[in-house]
Amino acid sequence: MARVIVQRDGFDIAAEIARMAAESGSDVGAIVTFTGLCRAEKGALAALELEHYPGMAEAEMERIAHEAEGRWPIDALTIVHRYGKIVPGEGIVLVLVASAHRAAAFEAAEFLMDYLKTHAPFWKKEHRADGQDGAWVEAHARDDVALGRWQS
Repeated sequence: MARVIVQRDGFDIAAEIARMAAESGSDVGAIVTFTGLCRAEKGALAALELEHYPGMAEAEMERIAHEAEGRWPIDALTIVHRYGKIVPGEGIVLVLVASAHRAAAFEAAEFLMDYLKTHAPFWKKEHRADGQDGAWVEAHARDDVALGRWQS
């Protein structure tokens, strides 16, 4: 049921939604999508470079997807996460969740993003627009706080 993809190339949001709608069947009442984009950080950022641990990244994303399937009545879910150099405005991550009802789809999508932000083994390095050496992006405490609402 879960589809997990880690790829260098961009993704086609409309094509992913159409694929999910076609494969999900007539009992689906909602497809929720979330797209995380690379920000320009007010012109300071030329690109983000994402690295991942191949094999481990996919395994962790699949584990997170299966946990979501166990918590909500999900008909289908897709996670696409990119790696490599990504410029402002391009997509980094795409999460799609199909369910009979919107509440389950919204909650599952939020859950997936909160876990991806804190548990998926991806690292981001900034490439600054001024040519100076960029830093590795640190984890944010707010992501841990968001994750806390799902732990019981």
